[in-house]
Formats: sequence, C-alpha cells, structure tokens
Amino acid sequence: MKDIFQVIDTIQLSEKATLLTETNNEYVFKVNRHANKLEIRQAVEKLFGKKVAAVRTANYDGKKKRERRADFGRTKAWKKAFVRLKEGETIEFV
Repeated sequence: MKDIFQVIDTIQLSEKATLLTETNNEYVFKVNRHANKLEIRQAVEKLFGKKVAAVRTANYDGKKKRERRADFGRTKAWKKAFVRLKEGETIEFV
C-alpha cells in the first residue's frame, strides 16, 4: 500500500462538495490517479480515524491549453474520490 499522504492530495471545497457533506455525509477529495478504492478507504480511515461506508471515484482528463499557438499543451489529468462516512461520523476541517 502507498503512504496515506501519497494517496490523498487535497480536499475539494466547492458548493457541490458542501451540499454532499450536508445531505449524504460524503466528503470529496482529490486523490492520486493510480490509487484504488481500497487504498483511498484505508487512507481516510487511518488519517482521520473515521469509518468509511463507501467510496466512489471519477477520473478527469486534463483540459487543452492555448490550442491555436505553438506552445499548446494540456493540464494534468486528476482523480476525484467521493467518500461516504458511516452514520454519526463527521470530519471537522479547521
């Protein structure tokens, strides 16, 4: 297994992520592209000390940058994880 700090990059704080937290007790993390659901589950449980009920993931391709110029390229591809905690469990971010 990878180190937990190699699996979880950041937490995604957006309107949709906040709504998921309030309604479904789900937290959204930006994770390593090569991490699987089991590694994500173990990293969250070890890092925050909470029990995880389910993990969903979504892969995103990088966007095109400066398409009509000679120095074109793409942004990095990334992966998002939706982690649902068990009933009564919450994560406090200060």
